[in-house]
Amino acid sequence: MKSLKDTYKLSNGACIPCIGFGTWQTPNDQTGYEAVRHALVDGYRHIDTAAVYLNEEAVGQAIIDSGIPRNEIFLTSKLWGNDYGYDATKKAFLISLNKLQTSYLDLFLMHWPNPKKFRDNWKQSNAETWRALEELYNEGKIKAIGVSNFMIHHLEELFKTTTINPMVNQIRLCPGDTKTDLVEFCRQHDILLEAYSPLGTGKVFNVPELKQLAKKYDVSVGRLCLKWGLERGYLPLPKSVTPKYIKENTQLFDFTLLPEDVEQIAGLTNCCGLSGDPDKVSW
Repeated sequence: MKSLKDTYKLSNGACIPCIGFGTWQTPNDQTGYEAVRHALVDGYRHIDTAAVYLNEEAVGQAIIDSGIPRNEIFLTSKLWGNDYGYDATKKAFLISLNKLQTSYLDLFLMHWPNPKKFRDNWKQSNAETWRALEELYNEGKIKAIGVSNFMIHHLEELFKTTTINPMVNQIRLCPGDTKTDLVEFCRQHDILLEAYSPLGTGKVFNVPELKQLAKKYDVSVGRLCLKWGLERGYLPLPKSVTPKYIKENTQLFDFTLLPEDVEQIAGLTNCCGLSGDPDKVSW
């Protein structure tokens, strides 16, 4: 990939910009609004939010005020687990559209595979929820549909009832947390891997090996790790509310990592912690 404008192609043929601007923990206020505005000025055309982030209003207003045509921005939101089920999904989707002030989403994801509210019947709940997403997709209200935090057994169960398979699985992928089996499974089923927390929620900046490699390439640790994600075929979703770092996180196309360094970074197992078990989360 040569620039921020490069894309991945999803299984339905839709193109998705190769880097997204993440908004987890970004407030629904002027700070959040300005962060998205800065991201768009710096060239991002892929914005990722979620109902549970509670910032869809700020994100939507920033997109409108940017003056960039809506069809030039790839906008993602996610359905929170408490709103699973066929009817509840349809209702929650409309609420997100209203908050974002848009008539459609480019990508809509099921946020968790086994939310606590539906833990006793998660398979049925996921199937009903996915059926609603398929209908919204077929109606043209969503350009692509997918999941987040789904492991292999969740995907296998979902496949039993899908007529359209997920196009994206958004999971935690960062140095030392590479989920090799899941990544391979998704690739076998033409599911694009989006990497949230690609900087290990900041833990990458304390890893000596990453500091050494960043020095080798004369880049920041953040740029090193985001480039690593791209070279692994992930779609990273860095987040920041600081203009300096928002811009820095786009500067990934003027250097290339040696294959052995890509492998070294992947092999730093647990250097930034590992994901929790989505079947045991407390929400």
